[in-house]
Amino acid sequence: MVPELQKITVRMKNPEHVKNIVSALRKGGAARLQVISDFDMTLTRFGFNGKRCPTSHNIIDNCRVISEEGRKKLKDLLHHYYPIEIDPYRTVEDKLPLMIEWWTKAHNLLSQEKILKSDIAQIVKDSDVKLRDGFNVFFDQLHESKVPLFIFSAGVGDVLEEIIHQAGVFHPNIHVVSNYMDFDDSGVLQGFKDPLIHIYNKNNTVLKNSEYFQQLCTRTNILLLGDSMGDLTMADGVADMENILRIGFLNDRVEEQREKYIEAYDIVLEKDETLDVVNGILHFILAQTQDAYSPSS
Repeated sequence: MVPELQKITVRMKNPEHVKNIVSALRKGGAARLQVISDFDMTLTRFGFNGKRCPTSHNIIDNCRVISEEGRKKLKDLLHHYYPIEIDPYRTVEDKLPLMIEWWTKAHNLLSQEKILKSDIAQIVKDSDVKLRDGFNVFFDQLHESKVPLFIFSAGVGDVLEEIIHQAGVFHPNIHVVSNYMDFDDSGVLQGFKDPLIHIYNKNNTVLKNSEYFQQLCTRTNILLLGDSMGDLTMADGVADMENILRIGFLNDRVEEQREKYIEAYDIVLEKDETLDVVNGILHFILAQTQDAYSPSS
């Protein structure tokens, strides 16, 4: 059905189950489908040429407008909390207050740095961020088939939107929920807007009664893309969900985390910096729709 599922980066606990879900998604077609995705390290690359790529938070943390002292404090937070975030032996309950602590401290530090709204575009341009290979195909085929793309991110919304804009793929079918900067009348960062979105509350508790999902009540088939255990709850606001295919990008500490990911996600992509598998599945699901929109039909 989907040749890309033969890639050596692909792991599946139950290939037959995946086959059945993909078939059900195809049967529902574009009209019943929505895509719910994380952003950092899911739609963006984890690494390039042996070097880590930045997240939307890292882009700000390491940019030229941050003071030396601020950069050091932000790096210290990362070195302290990131190992906790990806520790496969700690429970979500254990991690939860620590993740809130991390995000809150980081946002407070950034709020002291006098970042200008007008600097965001250049900050993104100067960074080493990279969307995954095949991003054009991913964004464009969803847009062409009129499939909504909901990006649910614990990153910085202003930054991730700018990344997508600069890549030329911010289409009208995209809806983003993330941590947005709050600028004063002079365009200086004064804080972050509520609610705080961190890695373990990406669910309907922060979706304001899931108004977005209520507008899409007929779209009961979900393709979910994430790179962490916290991303598994992103579709919790969807009412009357029929079919969901969960695809997880396993980027870091692969050996340690493999078992947990394979248990949680239907498809796990190990150290795969592309969207090939996702695009292959979407192509299969949307083939009839794309034929319907082609000039020759």
